[in-house]
Amino acid sequence: MIRSLYTAATGMEAQRLNIDVVANNLANVNTTGFKRSRADFQDLLYQDEKTAGASAAEGLQIPSGIQVGLGVRPVAVQKIFAQGDFASTGNPLDLVIEGGGFFQVPKPDGELAYTRSGAFKLDSDGRIVTSDGYPMEPTITIPTNTTSITVGTDGKITVTQPGSNTPTEVGRITLARFSNPAGLKAIGKNLFTPTDSSGEAITGNPGVDGMGTIGQGFLELSNVNVVEEMVNMIASQRAYEINSKAVQASDEMLQVINNLKR
Repeated sequence: MIRSLYTAATGMEAQRLNIDVVANNLANVNTTGFKRSRADFQDLLYQDEKTAGASAAEGLQIPSGIQVGLGVRPVAVQKIFAQGDFASTGNPLDLVIEGGGFFQVPKPDGELAYTRSGAFKLDSDGRIVTSDGYPMEPTITIPTNTTSITVGTDGKITVTQPGSNTPTEVGRITLARFSNPAGLKAIGKNLFTPTDSSGEAITGNPGVDGMGTIGQGFLELSNVNVVEEMVNMIASQRAYEINSKAVQASDEMLQVINNLKR
């Protein structure tokens, strides 16, 4: 009877984590470039009370044994890097990656981070930076007297300046991709860093060697599906509730035993 208490408790703890993941997905439903997460679970050890295939009598064999499971545990919270919808903004510094790849962003400590959020801006030096001021890698500087900025699908950035009808190239965006994007570590601020699981970054020009192309004047929205997350939340809430009922039922059965009289 005590076993059922601990087994149901593992189910409640697993569903608590699942709700945490769903809540974070819903909280970031309007976060540019956000990728939803999914919690994965697996069953725990089993206790064998009767082994399948054991000998029952002379010439007879037990066809099916007795195994009692000991609950569930979370094993992974995986990022789902499916493409999000695109939103037109008309801002020349809003960029979207159509396909695979990440923008490269050096952190203040010099380590490269990677993002799908293309909401770029200009700093006081004319560099293209993120909302936190992290410059794009490689660094691209827009001249102060620029009248228009054009970003090609291949990542080439050209500007038009007063007195000239010929666009001038000022840089080119380089993207990075990973053999296992799900292995990237999310560090907040729409940034990811590589791990041993993700593998090393493979860099290249947009539209080449599996890299996506660049779209100007668009942003990639979160890939969170609100309806799906609401269904997951309801299912998780009911699973938590039914596990609590199992705890309650086990407690009531123990109470009956405690009340037995000789």
